[in-house]
Amino acid sequence: MIPVPLRTLALAILASTSAGALAAPAATSLTLYRSDDNALYSAGDNGSVPSGHAVARETRQLELKAGTQDLSLDGLPQYVDPESIALNVDGDAAKVLSQRLRLGQGQYAALGSLIGQPVDVYGTNGDIQASGTLLRADASGLMVRDTSSANERIALVHEYGAVKARGVFQVGSGLQLRVDASRAAKANATLSYSTSGLGWRAAYVGTLAPGDGCKMQFESRASIANRSGRDWNNVQLMLVAGEPQLAQSSGPRPMMFNARAKTADAALPEQSTLADYRTYSLPGTVDLPDGSVSQVPLYDTRTIACERTSLFETGTGWVPPQPMIGQDAFTSGGPEGISSTLQFRAFDSIPAGNLRVLSLDRNGTPQLIGSGRVNDTPKGSDAHITLGMAFDLRASRERTAFTVDKNGHRLDEAFRITLTNASDTPRVITVREHPQRWRQWTLASSSIKPSAQTTDTLEFKVPVPANGKATLDYAVRYQWTADDHPQG
Repeated sequence: MIPVPLRTLALAILASTSAGALAAPAATSLTLYRSDDNALYSAGDNGSVPSGHAVARETRQLELKAGTQDLSLDGLPQYVDPESIALNVDGDAAKVLSQRLRLGQGQYAALGSLIGQPVDVYGTNGDIQASGTLLRADASGLMVRDTSSANERIALVHEYGAVKARGVFQVGSGLQLRVDASRAAKANATLSYSTSGLGWRAAYVGTLAPGDGCKMQFESRASIANRSGRDWNNVQLMLVAGEPQLAQSSGPRPMMFNARAKTADAALPEQSTLADYRTYSLPGTVDLPDGSVSQVPLYDTRTIACERTSLFETGTGWVPPQPMIGQDAFTSGGPEGISSTLQFRAFDSIPAGNLRVLSLDRNGTPQLIGSGRVNDTPKGSDAHITLGMAFDLRASRERTAFTVDKNGHRLDEAFRITLTNASDTPRVITVREHPQRWRQWTLASSSIKPSAQTTDTLEFKVPVPANGKATLDYAVRYQWTADDHPQG
């Protein structure tokens, strides 16, 4: 069978407006929650993506008859949560007796919506292969009650090039309703539901200014992904920053462009709070085509101060439940790389997202030098990312002394760290050590005074000359009691 892409199929189907009971949405609002699933934002051929979370509210106009009746609402996204659906009719003009969600069927959803309707099936050469009522559409092919000849027959078409129809064409899910109306009338109704296939995350770009200091031009945007199986046009959009707990009940290549706002281009989202979270309400309305990633600004572009660090770090802040006194419990390795990090202070509450850092080359062209994730950062707090590993800097660490006095409940350990700099510029390398044999320790000696010291960290700033090296020697003493039961 030759599958027909949904967008190609949409051009092949001559769809007419159905006499449905619910008209198209008159007004729609979307509340989008942050999603870090790369499948939402990356190119691919997997159709809609069941990731992300959004709450939709659509205004529909009902054509009501008096009494009990069945209504149908089509064009819903593919991953609607059926337990979240609610329909409220203005003025209590009708009461919902029951509802059933007809789920979209992946790549066959478009054809499946034509079941029971007359269709023409064309081969790849343009000839009609079957003409009649569509009975089934799935991976095995199209089953058609063929009426193109005098003798009616059932045709199973395995390979086809196009399908034409004059019926209702839908690609998403549909909602079937049974309602009881007190009178015949036109009434507005608000349909609300949760769905996957939509999400957002922050995207930041920092361009470092030339010179000895650290300043960068900071741009902040919201990337809004739609892989829900339907277009969203003229929607009011609210973005929720934070990590609420969301209980949950599988595209076309995304298009990257700036979302078309209906108001002034310079307008920024209006910020507010929602319980423990922060919200960004976009001005005007936007269009979110299916299979797209749109971007809108979060904050004005500005220049902010930053700090770059060349960091050599060993160990973690983990502390064992008993003193670890075996010499080989923690090893010291050979030459290792030194990471390049960036730190800045949040000028406002910064939603989590990826920061791409650029630096100007000798021709003045911005070039990417690294990227990393920025976590949710409250205003006035520091954000840290690792850009990568420095090319010209290396470090090695060796143990120079180790003695254990079990009766005295004491262990002494010393290290030498050698730092090399192959560049033509002097550098300052931050050495961060974590004494982790036991929680009770003291710094016995060091060749350089520590720049910072906490309960689980020692930090040193070590100047390293151009095309040269420098060494750091330090020793720590651990102590414990007999009740601590040392291991090793």
